Amino acid sequence: MTIQSDQLISLGYGRFVRSDEVVAIEPIIEERGPGRRTLVWVRGLPEPLTASRSEKAITDDLLTRADDAAHLHEMRGALRSISHRLGEVPAVLRRIVREESGVDVEELAREASRVAG
Repeated sequence: MTIQSDQLISLGYGRFVRSDEVVAIEPIIEERGPGRRTLVWVRGLPEPLTASRSEKAITDDLLTRADDAAHLHEMRGALRSISHRLGEVPAVLRRIVREESGVDVEELAREASRVAG
């Protein structure tokens, strides 16, 4: 794995760090919640920063070129939207679609949500 240098990595809520200054990333297990998803250690700071983004999203940004990261961010947003919209399909219609076409709308929504991170 190669960290992309000279990129700003979003920690969420308008906070950014330089990609080549990130020393370690650790998912928050206890007391995890909105605004508290990942600890990010940055060179020169005595304590880690608390990020509102997942460790996977931050790692993806560290390893991906900036223009590719923007495209990935756009695709994740689209997948989150698709997952949300599929979740709004009434159960009776999901059942009919599954019976008539073999397409499991619930499974598609779960998969889109999982991939979107």
